[in-house]
Amino acid sequence: MALPIRILTAVPICDGHDSAINTINLEFIRHGIEVVYLGFHRYVGDIVRAAIQEDVAAIGISSYNGGHIDFFADVVSQLKKNGANDIAVFGGGGGTITHDDARQMKRKGVEEIFFAGTSLTEMADYVKKHYGKRKKRRVKSKPDLALARKLTELEEAASRGGKHQPSNDASAARTKDRTSKVIGFTGPGGAGKTTLIDELVLRFLQRDSKTRIAILSHDPSVIGEGALLGDRATMINSQDDRVFMRSMATRGQAGGLSPATESCLALLARSGFDYVIIETVGTGQEALPFRNKLVDQTVLVMNPDYGARLQLQKIVMLDVADVVVVNKTDLERAKAALAEIEHRLTQNKRKQEIVATVAKRHRDPGVDELFELITKRKRNK
Repeated sequence: MALPIRILTAVPICDGHDSAINTINLEFIRHGIEVVYLGFHRYVGDIVRAAIQEDVAAIGISSYNGGHIDFFADVVSQLKKNGANDIAVFGGGGGTITHDDARQMKRKGVEEIFFAGTSLTEMADYVKKHYGKRKKRRVKSKPDLALARKLTELEEAASRGGKHQPSNDASAARTKDRTSKVIGFTGPGGAGKTTLIDELVLRFLQRDSKTRIAILSHDPSVIGEGALLGDRATMINSQDDRVFMRSMATRGQAGGLSPATESCLALLARSGFDYVIIETVGTGQEALPFRNKLVDQTVLVMNPDYGARLQLQKIVMLDVADVVVVNKTDLERAKAALAEIEHRLTQNKRKQEIVATVAKRHRDPGVDELFELITKRKRNK
């Protein structure tokens, strides 16, 4: 199976108009395109860093606040400076970008500008026609770009080889080669996993000025369809040169991970990062995503509104998680939920930690506690 087209979309700094880009994103997905959405109010450096790490074919920018000539040109310039001039730039802005503006922008390296009245299908067809076949690319010396393209090669190999996963022995052997501690985050959709990870990243960066972190983030898709890879849009602290983030679609694989996750993790874990964080798709009761010694520590993130107490008996991850985080504990039912989950964990008769957090709150003491648990626990050998 050929890899889907991957593009990145974003809205520039000082521009909060995201209605148009959200509509366009959905149309691209319907046409089988994987869209890494960076969100609104994004600096040029954030867009270029994300595009390189995600190894996208093109960047689509939606601009409604003016300043587009210089902004688009700066994106093109910084891509070239970083050796990624084979990543195309296109965009639009309703009635904000004039035809004269567009001519200037194209002279500065922008490939296409869509004007008001262009149909969504026409935009999607343009992307499929122009970015369906990647340009011939040389091996790059820039570290992030070289790593990103190796990850793409691993995804291509997984696509050609189907869903085969390595044996336990092979996975265990790779564990010995790790230089990074690997932490797996899983839990139901809406529990706040991404926000929690972003807050932990802030603490990693602040504690040690040399710490480097990699994040593998997953979103759902089915074979032959597109995907909205949207975790970057809610990442604020992770927009940093010491953080390498890669978004992955599940591409038809059940369980919350991608067919290429295991091989991509093996590469990242020996690439000099201090920590590698894996975030699964929002999962249900059946998921046991971190098999074959994939991670050194498993964190299950829940929110207090999981339903009746009987539901806790059905959640298999409660048996295997090293740390259970009850997030959003500012909600009314939090106290009862903490008591019920703690009682459930005592039935496992193994050492497990439970932490109460409000990840959206600045300097939340629960997130501080979780950070200390993660940094003190040793890496599995």
